[in-house]
Amino acid sequence: MQVSVENVGSLERKLTVRIPAGEFDTRVNSRLAEMSRSTRLKGFRPGKVPVKVIEQRFGAQIRGETMSELVRTSFQQAVDEQKLRPAVAPSISTSGRPVDGEIEYTATFEILPDVGKIDVTALAINKPVASVADVDVDTMIDTLRQQRRTWAPVERGAQAGDMVLFEFAARGEGFSHPAQGSERVGTIIGSAAMGKELEAALIGHATGDEFNADLAFAADFRITALAGKQANVTLKIIRVQEAKLPEIDAAFIATFGIEDGGMEKFRADVRANLERELKSMLSMRLKNEVVQKLVDAHAGIDVPKGMIEGEARALVQQAEAQARQQGQPFNSTPADFLDVARRRVTAGMLIGELARQNDIRPDSRRVAETLATIASTYEEPEQVVELYQRDPQLMSSLQNRVLEDQVADWVVGHAQATEQQLSFTEAMRPA
Repeated sequence: MQVSVENVGSLERKLTVRIPAGEFDTRVNSRLAEMSRSTRLKGFRPGKVPVKVIEQRFGAQIRGETMSELVRTSFQQAVDEQKLRPAVAPSISTSGRPVDGEIEYTATFEILPDVGKIDVTALAINKPVASVADVDVDTMIDTLRQQRRTWAPVERGAQAGDMVLFEFAARGEGFSHPAQGSERVGTIIGSAAMGKELEAALIGHATGDEFNADLAFAADFRITALAGKQANVTLKIIRVQEAKLPEIDAAFIATFGIEDGGMEKFRADVRANLERELKSMLSMRLKNEVVQKLVDAHAGIDVPKGMIEGEARALVQQAEAQARQQGQPFNSTPADFLDVARRRVTAGMLIGELARQNDIRPDSRRVAETLATIASTYEEPEQVVELYQRDPQLMSSLQNRVLEDQVADWVVGHAQATEQQLSFTEAMRPA
């Protein structure tokens, strides 16, 4: 095999590989002979199909598969010999026909840049630190009560915290919503689900009340036809209900699977769940901090265009799927995500390079602990663990996640890290 490399850009390489045609022919003949022994065809005894018949029926397919396999193995051997690290899959060009006893193909691809030794000692890293306090447990228990509240009709006027079912019609300059009649919706006053102004207009009104209000709808109002507009709104209260919170008694505690231990066991379980969530969030915050500082410190790094474009396309697909779920319009293109994609690709390259340079590999114990944590959030954790163990792609994703956490910890241990004390609420707030 003969190999030559041409630099066609800062990161783009053109690899020309020549392979003796005899090697290709040998592989094809071997496949033909193997198929003649294993193929069952009508009119022939098992294992006795003539090679010529196999050639007639399957020759083109075998040659195509053999060529693909030969290119794959020889390309890997060539890049290993030339000490190249492809960033993306190569673009292969070949006629597939021998010329002067050789089969030639060219592979064009981008390589990962040589970033040199990454020095993190000058990075200033803020390491978030937080703990779960009794008040955080109290707040979560109150949240659990809110999630299990029931609703009871009341005859009084609506007030904050009430659930109100109402009909409305909005009319303004040049528009009407709905086009005819009225629309029935519900909201919890104070949730801002239907906008603060509209919910405020409901306060004090009881079941059966009909009234008008001049309202200004916010630019992000959930009904697109009214977003950012002024309108005169006709409203009719259909039902007002107040929340009834459950008592924190044995029956309430039992709904969380706790039959023994009472309040003490309940609070201990709530605290354990909060601590697990806090640990995960602190790890995510720290990783985000490390990644941001790393990327900022290597802003001028050369990044393969193919990787950026691929990441931008993936981001568009994710954003489009999210918009579709929320019923929102979507008209973005990969070009709108190029800056974000570049930062993400740069981050991934730097994390990977730090792992390679410092021989950081996924810790099996940490992988198992992370998987156990993920599984514990499901009703049947054993099935989740089994699912990951059976699916190589899921397990690889988990190992990469753990590796990123390990690299972040390594950076913190070698950089100028300062603890940043946060309350539980602050730590859990999305950055």
